[in-house]
Order: sequence, then structure tokens, then C-alpha cells
Amino acid sequence: MPLPAFAPDQGADGGRRQRFIAGVVFAFALLVYYLPDATQQRAASALRGSVLRPFIATQEALVEARLSARQVEELQRQLDTLTARLATHGALEDENRTLRDLLELGDRLRPAFRPASVLRPGNTDSERLFLVSVGSEDGVSVGSPVIDQNGLVGVVREVRAHTSVAMDWTHPDFRASAMLANGTSYGIVEAQEGAFREDDRMILRGTAFNAEIEAGMPVLTSGFGRVLPRGIPIGRVESVHQTEGEWLTSYWLVPMVHPASVTHVLVGVGEPGQAVIDVWSSPGVTGELLRREQRVRDSVPALRDSAGLSAEPQPSDTASEGRR
Repeated sequence: MPLPAFAPDQGADGGRRQRFIAGVVFAFALLVYYLPDATQQRAASALRGSVLRPFIATQEALVEARLSARQVEELQRQLDTLTARLATHGALEDENRTLRDLLELGDRLRPAFRPASVLRPGNTDSERLFLVSVGSEDGVSVGSPVIDQNGLVGVVREVRAHTSVAMDWTHPDFRASAMLANGTSYGIVEAQEGAFREDDRMILRGTAFNAEIEAGMPVLTSGFGRVLPRGIPIGRVESVHQTEGEWLTSYWLVPMVHPASVTHVLVGVGEPGQAVIDVWSSPGVTGELLRREQRVRDSVPALRDSAGLSAEPQPSDTASEGRR
């Protein structure tokens, strides 16, 4: 078997070549070192414009990329900060708007209502109950209405010295005597509990079978029973719930207030009188129709006097004739 041909070792030639190149570079550097400054500047400019130009361009590109990355990071931080501030500002703006509306409502109803903050206990057993920051020392009593700028939130259930426990309209024990805004039909509003808190619905029960009730009609507290003052918005008619025989019909209502979103309220501490009827006339409640109905009810004694009837009408009779 023939042996492979002998080839000279290239390692020695490669080492000599590297040493030669290093020597040339050293000699050139030494030569440049002893050149005048003006000549050195021209040589450096020539090298930067020829041999070193690609390397300098690459270095400049890397520096620019590093600066751009830093600028992007800084802009991202500023954007995150601005987004957080805008989110906070939006929440504060909504809260300020709510407080302004509530203060305006409180001015109209003063001194019959006192402003209060709402605190939710947070446990499962009391999810339909909440605390308000006014109590018996402020004039609050059991059954006092709790309202906000949109309408009825609930009623006070338990009174302490400086705080009170109230239930909102989603509570199974909640009941409110109600009427249509035009005063043509009356009933009782109660809650229909759903599988989840968001599924709780409001029902108007006990209305006459032949009453002409259309979707969108506002429903207010009637003031009967002297538990809740007359004229507080409760909800709007949505659709028929069910017909009870040939006498009564119940309706689903769209509530005016969603209790879970309420943070500030007004709590009744006195007799509001007839002023409550006019407070919510601007958001669609027909206050003029309510005042017209009141005038009709007030005219009943005058009609009886003109007819020569000497018996004084009872309050219940007056209310029933006003409804007719």
C-alpha cells in the first residue's frame, strides 16, 4: 500500500506571515507616531474615509440603534404613565359628576335628606345590605328612604347612633308602593331574585288588568302608607310579566338604580313634602302630570261642596277618587 505524498508543514510559514504583518503594522504605527500633527490628521482622515469607513458606519448604526431602543423604552414608560393617569382621571371625573348631581339633588331636598357614604360589608350573607354613614343622631329612622340622583336605592332596615343598615331593592324583603308617572295605575314593586346578582329583576305587581301600560313608562313611589315619599323614580316598564286571572297584571321593570355601583346616597331624615315630585322631572319623569293629578285630587272636596254634600271625605276616599 503506497504511502501518502509528503507535504511540507504550513504552520511555520503561517507564523512567519503573521509576524511579518505585525512587524509591518508596528513599523507603520511608529512611522506615523513621529510624523507631524498635520500629517497625522490627514492620514487619519484618509483611513477613516477608506479602510475604516465600513467599521465606523457599523459603529454609528449600533449607537443609533441603542439610543433608539432607549427612547422607545422611555416613550413606553411615559405612555404607561399617561394611560394610568387617564384611567384614574376618568374614574375621578365620573365620581365628581355623580357627587355634583347628588349635591344638587340634596340642595333641592334639604333638610329632609342627608348625604351619606355607602359601605358594602362584602360577605355573602349581606350582599343585598349596605351601611350608610348616618344614624339616629342625624334623624334617620327605620324605613327611611335611601336615594341617589337617579332614584330609589332602598330603605333603612336597622338604625344605630351614627350608622344605619339599609337594604337595596334587590333584597327579598323589599316592597314599595308604586304608581305610573301619569297616576293612572298603582301597584307594589318587589324584586325577583336571579341565579346571580346581575340577574335580579324588578316587578310591578297588582296593577289593574285593563290598565293601559306601555313599555318605557316611568314608575314612581306613590306615597301610600307613608313609608316612602311620593314621586321617587323606581324604574321603567319593560314588558308584561304575567297575567293573574282576569283582574291583575304584573310587569317587568328596568330599575333606575343599579345598587352595586352606588357609593354615595341621600338618606331621608324628615318629611320631604311635595318637593320630591318635582326633583326628577328633568330626566323624563312627567312632573307636570303628577301635579295635574294632585290638582284633580285637591278639587274633589270643592266638587263635593258644590254638589251640596256635607260629609267630609276621608283620605282613603280621596285617594281612590283621584285614581279614578
